[in-house]
Amino acid sequence: MRRELSYGAAALRKRASVKLIGWSVPEILPTAVYGIAVARATDSFLDGHAWRGIAWLGGLVATACLGAAGARQVYGRLGELVEPLRDDLVRRVVGGALRSGDDGAVARLNRQVEIVRDTFAGLVLVLRSFAVTLFGVLTGLLSLAPLVAAFVVPPFLLGFVLSLAVLGMAADRVRASLTADEELAASAGMVFGGVRDISAAGTEEYAEWLAGQPIEAHAAAERALAKVSALRTLCFAVGGWLPLLILLAAGPWLIGRGVSTGTLLGGLTYVLIGLQPALNTVMNALGDSGLRYVITLGRILDTSTPAEESRPVAELNGYQVRLRGLTFAYGPKAEPVLDKLDLTIPEGEHLAVVGPSGIGKSTLAGLVCGMLMPTGGQILLGGAAPTEVATERLAGTRVLIPQEAYVFTGTARDNLRYLLPDATDHQLELAVKTVGADQLVERIGGLDAEVRPSALSAGEKQLIALVRAYLSPAPLVVLDEATCFLDPEAERQAEEAFARRPGTLIVIAHRISSALRAKRILVLDGNQATLGSHAGLMRTSRLYRDLHGSWT
Repeated sequence: MRRELSYGAAALRKRASVKLIGWSVPEILPTAVYGIAVARATDSFLDGHAWRGIAWLGGLVATACLGAAGARQVYGRLGELVEPLRDDLVRRVVGGALRSGDDGAVARLNRQVEIVRDTFAGLVLVLRSFAVTLFGVLTGLLSLAPLVAAFVVPPFLLGFVLSLAVLGMAADRVRASLTADEELAASAGMVFGGVRDISAAGTEEYAEWLAGQPIEAHAAAERALAKVSALRTLCFAVGGWLPLLILLAAGPWLIGRGVSTGTLLGGLTYVLIGLQPALNTVMNALGDSGLRYVITLGRILDTSTPAEESRPVAELNGYQVRLRGLTFAYGPKAEPVLDKLDLTIPEGEHLAVVGPSGIGKSTLAGLVCGMLMPTGGQILLGGAAPTEVATERLAGTRVLIPQEAYVFTGTARDNLRYLLPDATDHQLELAVKTVGADQLVERIGGLDAEVRPSALSAGEKQLIALVRAYLSPAPLVVLDEATCFLDPEAERQAEEAFARRPGTLIVIAHRISSALRAKRILVLDGNQATLGSHAGLMRTSRLYRDLHGSWT
């Protein structure tokens, strides 16, 4: 739980927290004043000064309006505090999913991140309100009668501290309850799924024992959780009701020491309207939202902690790509798509990858670009495993253009310079002409024209994406059938432009012409691979000869 609390504390160490505290100050005034106002108004009414009592109550209403104005600003500052936390969690979940290929990342991204965001926001509001109430009540009590404060504050603080001590126990027991629930579901599912076999084999007693063990464990976990609820009730009794009982019991003694009836009533008001509701709210919030926050955030951090926090940061030495015994399979029992592939792609290489449809060409592209994680072997980029390199150092080293190119609604300029935001118009125009998209840009109205993706053909989208990749500073470009919707002449111009571009080019070939333009060709055949030049492969690879004949 310490890790989750540290994460929340780090999120609070921001400028937005200072603003939140600043706008909380106006709320302290009405909290501090209402007990004093009730005490002075009561004494004024008892002394026959009705207008004075009404004036005190009117002042209380005025301070309440001031506190409402401050509370209105609090929610704006809360958004500035909470949304960056949500963005950080999304980055962690996505980064962890890209490294591990974990299917559970979708649940964490959609539901668990929102749970943490909402519970964190709720806890910030509740703890802020509790702090405001406590500070205001202490100020008011000390101003009203320090002797009354001496009877009220100690038992209240004792109950609050005890509730915090119970919170750690509650977190452990909630985790135990969740674990027992999962084990029960697994055992029950196994037993229910084999009812016919159990009846046929006469093993009902064994099945009853098999399901009964997790049922007993779950029941014990729920009973332990119920005991925690009883302890929380006891903590509230100590902090919320004991100060009230002590103050009532000591009332005659306090009045004998010169405390007025109004002052005693003001002290009771502080307890009933201020301290007791505040303690009840914060205990419920910590026991409900707090536990959900800790447990859900713990699951996110367990599976999505950035590699930089758990691994030594390696340095990139260039951008050579090296595959060592690379193996990948879609599932633990599936046949490997790639099996122990060894390949070195030097800096500046122009490599074409060919093979039948569904043989694993796009899988290889995804592995090289970090979209998939190998199930065996290793990928080295610049001599280092990408998972051991800080994310910011990997950014801008690779760019992948898939078959279905992405174009967004916006100007042509924004679409083209997405990977190079500071590109000048001259750079854009030169890239557009080099790749062969000048007629397209002219047709849609120039760089300032609005691009509507639905109005573009698949080939036009590919041209825009190709220019975007061409402008990218990434030294490694992977074109995964990124020209398949272009005619052969347009494909030739685009691929030749990338071949002249400094850096490494990997082309998942759609036509034989793409392979003929490459320096080397990788032929994927089942889970085997053959590497060579066009002339060499025509002599040694039957599959390549068949592909060449089909394309020709």
